[in-house]
Amino acid sequence: MDALDPVWRVPADHPAFAGHFPGHPILPGVVLLDRAVLLAQQRLGADGAAWRVSQAKFLSPCGPGDELAFVLQEGVRGGWSFVVRCGERDVASGQFQASPP
Repeated sequence: MDALDPVWRVPADHPAFAGHFPGHPILPGVVLLDRAVLLAQQRLGADGAAWRVSQAKFLSPCGPGDELAFVLQEGVRGGWSFVVRCGERDVASGQFQASPP
């Protein structure tokens, strides 16, 4: 896996914008979740399939060209929390846990 930067500028031509939503593109939450899990996988060296999202909140929409900062922090009981920010604005937050084997 190529190294991911915790700061990501959303590409204007991201394929998710094609249907979400024409004329008013909004990045789907699943894209944010995917990137957060991939960053955790990179940091912790664990298989992405070994994580489950236990909580997610989508607080503010983001679109093409937005610069997003992903912040991961160790949480309780072996879990991790994440926050996605666009400037001073929180876009999403959540928690994920290692899945049992």
